[in-house]
Amino acid sequence: MRSRPALVAALAVAACVVATTPAVAAPARGAHSHGLHHCTTSGAGSDAAGPANAGAATTLCHFDVAPGTYDVTVTLGGAEAASTSVQAEARRTVLHETATAPGVAVRRTFTVDVRTPEGEPTGPAGTPGLDLTFGGSAPALSSIRVRPAGHARQLLLLGDSTVCDQPGEPYSGWGQQLPQYLKRGFSVANYADSGESSVSYRENPALFPTVQQKIRRGDLALIQLAHNDKQTDAATYRANLAALVEGVRARGGNPVLVTPIVRRWFHTDGTLNNDTALLVNGLGVDHPAEIRALAATLRAPLIDLTALTKARVEQLGPEASKALYLTAEKRDNTHTSVRGATEYAQLVLSELRTQRLLPNRVIR
Repeated sequence: MRSRPALVAALAVAACVVATTPAVAAPARGAHSHGLHHCTTSGAGSDAAGPANAGAATTLCHFDVAPGTYDVTVTLGGAEAASTSVQAEARRTVLHETATAPGVAVRRTFTVDVRTPEGEPTGPAGTPGLDLTFGGSAPALSSIRVRPAGHARQLLLLGDSTVCDQPGEPYSGWGQQLPQYLKRGFSVANYADSGESSVSYRENPALFPTVQQKIRRGDLALIQLAHNDKQTDAATYRANLAALVEGVRARGGNPVLVTPIVRRWFHTDGTLNNDTALLVNGLGVDHPAEIRALAATLRAPLIDLTALTKARVEQLGPEASKALYLTAEKRDNTHTSVRGATEYAQLVLSELRTQRLLPNRVIR
């Protein structure tokens, strides 16, 4: 995505601000007045003259906007019963599947971070502008409006492949599922990147040096790095995480340390009480223990995602827990499925709520 002069960007955004109405019957003034001229629907049941209600079809909407943060308001529903979910940019779930009865409309607004690259910071650039995908079992989009988000706060994510916006199915990072639980005014800016350790995340110019410049006063920054620190000694690991915490604070942000999700690797007694599952590296460094101790030393909030995910996986047991990971699909017991990423995002959200790190008014 190339930067544009301010005037051109402003005109592009202005062209995307369209009126919406709460009604879901066929738009009185045609699809253009409801912003649907930005959208195309594929599959049986699509109707360009009315709401994009295409049964199991998919509706794609594109807005030619410059990088920034945008509020998206959608009206969902149609003449028939419908059920619609929304993804933005690199497969980020921004609205969970929402059911509507025949002739009933619901209006939802969410805030989206638009940037380049649109997914992982070291990945492909993606397409310019804002892209939205309306899916679900029976999607129905009646109107859509996009406009700049004036004073949105950011929830920034610094992490590895278990957190990132995974580019392809069946993979999903828990950060990819987090946006669906936040209302207008709070965007998730996911700067997690596959393969990164605490060492590489600090050193790569596309990672923390870039992220740090984007932090605004009051922004939350969740830091989960451990899975790729397989040969990082304890002193270096602590120093790297401490530098990230202090780097966030230097910009006026609020860092939150997050212990890593467990690997689905069962011990013979049916628990995850082993070094592989609990992220103890080849040098004997207990990553979760180091993070817990560092959080106490630096007086930083802590989300003990290791303990939370361990409890959940052990609760499900060796067979049912496969659905949280990609065990069956990829023989992968580290990376999560959409279901696993969604459950783990809910655990993170619950901790943010319990510790009062996020106000209740922004949680959907």
